[in-house]
Amino acid sequence: VRLVESGGGLVQPGGSLRLSCEVSGIALRLKATGWYRQAPGKQRELVASITSGGRSTDYSDSVRGRFTIGKDNVANTMYLEMNHLVPEDTAVYYCNKVGFDGRTFYPAQVDSWGEGTQVTVSS
Repeated sequence: VRLVESGGGLVQPGGSLRLSCEVSGIALRLKATGWYRQAPGKQRELVASITSGGRSTDYSDSVRGRFTIGKDNVANTMYLEMNHLVPEDTAVYYCNKVGFDGRTFYPAQVDSWGEGTQVTVSS
């Protein structure tokens, strides 16, 4: 499985970014997936999740209402629309599989990660 994240950059507080994740080696339509992030000195956290068919999504409290996850199962690509960014959103963002028990999303046991894309929110 190959994951290539892109779209990060430097943005001012209140700004927006759209991240993309190109997936190869596995069909997104078969997997619940999501976006994780890791800030300096902190553990990686799951911030947004979506079911295999795209009908259900969930977000961490820190990003709910500001971030929107999406996917294109034909293009095998995931997206993360990020609005009203704050400095606390500064992190490296990664896409990968997530766990889903039919009701709740949770971080999956991941064997490998992509390089991620850096998001820096600063004035």
